[in-house]
Amino acid sequence: MVLVSSETDKERQILAGQHIVYSYPSSSQPPAELMELTRAGLVGGVILFGVNIDEGTAAAVQALKEAYGQSPAPGLLKARTGHEAHFLVTADQEGGQVRRIRNGEPQESAKQIGASADVAAAARAAGEGAAKTLQELGINGNLAPVVDVYRQADDLMDHFERSFGNTSEAVAAAAVPFIQAQQAAGVAATAKHFPGLGWAARDANTDERAVTIDEASLEELRRIDEQPYEQAMAVGVDMVMASWAIYPALDAQLPAGLSSCWMRDELRGRLGFEGVTISDAMEAGAVAALGDAATTARMAAAAGLDVLLASSRNVSQGSQLREGLVAALAQGQLDQADFDEATRRIAAMRSRIAV
Repeated sequence: MVLVSSETDKERQILAGQHIVYSYPSSSQPPAELMELTRAGLVGGVILFGVNIDEGTAAAVQALKEAYGQSPAPGLLKARTGHEAHFLVTADQEGGQVRRIRNGEPQESAKQIGASADVAAAARAAGEGAAKTLQELGINGNLAPVVDVYRQADDLMDHFERSFGNTSEAVAAAAVPFIQAQQAAGVAATAKHFPGLGWAARDANTDERAVTIDEASLEELRRIDEQPYEQAMAVGVDMVMASWAIYPALDAQLPAGLSSCWMRDELRGRLGFEGVTISDAMEAGAVAALGDAATTARMAAAAGLDVLLASSRNVSQGSQLREGLVAALAQGQLDQADFDEATRRIAAMRSRIAV
C-alpha cells in the first residue's frame, strides 16, 4: 500500500501516476497489487502484451477501467485540467509480425501495406481493422504506426517489415490514413520512433543496447525522417513515441527520448507538436545503463516526455517510475509548470479515446 503524508502528497502521487503506463505478468488477470494501485488513483493506463491476451482479457480490462473510475483520479484530473480523462489501455498492434492480438487485424505488415496497389485504401483498412480488433477487448490506444523510413534492405525496420517504405513520401502516404482511421474510431494512434529509426542496422536494437546513429546529418533527418511526423501531426496524431537511439547531429550524449534538444527544441519547438509524447520501454538496454528507475524517470520528464512506458511486465517498475517523478517534483528537479502542462496534454488525449 502507498502511504502519503498529506493531501498535497496524495494529489502529487495521483497526478504522477497518470504519467505512467504500467504492465503486468502473464495471464489476462491483473495482479491484486495493480488493482489496488488503480483503485487508489495511481495508475493512468496499462500496456498489454501477447501473454496478457486470452478469453479473459476483455473482462480484465473492464475491471481496470471500473477501478480507475471509482478512484480519485478522474475527479482530480477534471479539477486540474477540465478534461474527463478515460483510462488508457494500450498495445502494439502494428500489423504483420507485431500483433499482440495474433488473430486480429491488421494481418498485413507495414511493408505489405506500403507496397499495395492502392496504399491509401490498404492503410485505411489496416487502421480500421486495428481499431476494431483492439476495441473488442476494450483497448483504446495503439502504439502504432511505425513511421521510420528504412534505409537498407533487411535493416532493423525492414527485416521485420515494420516500415511502410524507404522514402518519406511512401511512409507518410500509408501512415496518415492509418492514423486517421484509427483515431476516427476512438483509438489513439502513436507515430514512432522520433526522430527516426530507419537508419538502424539489423543488429542495432535499442531494447538490447545503446545505439548511436552517427551517419545521420541533421539536414537529412529533417528532410527525410521527420517528414512523416510532420504529416502525422497535420492530421492530429495523438502521440509521438521517442527513439532511444543517440543522434549526434543534435545531441551526442543522450538518447533522443532523454534529450531536451530533441523532445523540447526539435519536436515541440521546431515542429510544433502539441500532443502527447511517450517513451519507448523504460527498461530498454539503451536506457538502463543511465540510472535506476527514479533517475531515468526524472531524466525523461525533464527532457519532455509526458508518458513513461513501464513495459517490463512487473508492476513495481511502474511504481518506481511514479515515485521517481514524485521525488523529482518535491525536490524541485522537475519544473512544476511543465509537469502540469504535460498532465493537461495527457488528460486531453484521454478525453478523446473510447471509454
